[in-house]
Amino acid sequence: MSAEPTENLLQGIRVLVVEDEAAISMLLEDMLLDFGCDVVGPAARLATALEMAGNETFDIAILDVNVAGEPIYPVAEAIAQRDLPLVFSTGYGGAGIREPFRDRPVVQKPFSQSDLKRTLIGAIKGKGG
Repeated sequence: MSAEPTENLLQGIRVLVVEDEAAISMLLEDMLLDFGCDVVGPAARLATALEMAGNETFDIAILDVNVAGEPIYPVAEAIAQRDLPLVFSTGYGGAGIREPFRDRPVVQKPFSQSDLKRTLIGAIKGKGG
């Protein structure tokens, strides 16, 4: 009957979404809204994502590894410099993630709502570790 403390961890969290596929972007937004998150973006191009990573206020980011044919790593570096958690979203699994980001959480496409929620909570709780 009582919710775990982690159940409300995502309530009010601002999530930067970087995803170039409209259908996946809309699905991600719907899932995040269901969790009680505020969606920042989404950004569908690397230049927009890089600008948002440096200028927007957010608590965590979900980054598609390949955005319109460009690798997401400059955006990941900008977020890491701000000491914010991030989650990679990819159809290739964690093996395709470059150093120094191999230790970051990955949610593999297609992912379920429960997979996304578990990965986000883990990334937020892992912050500062």
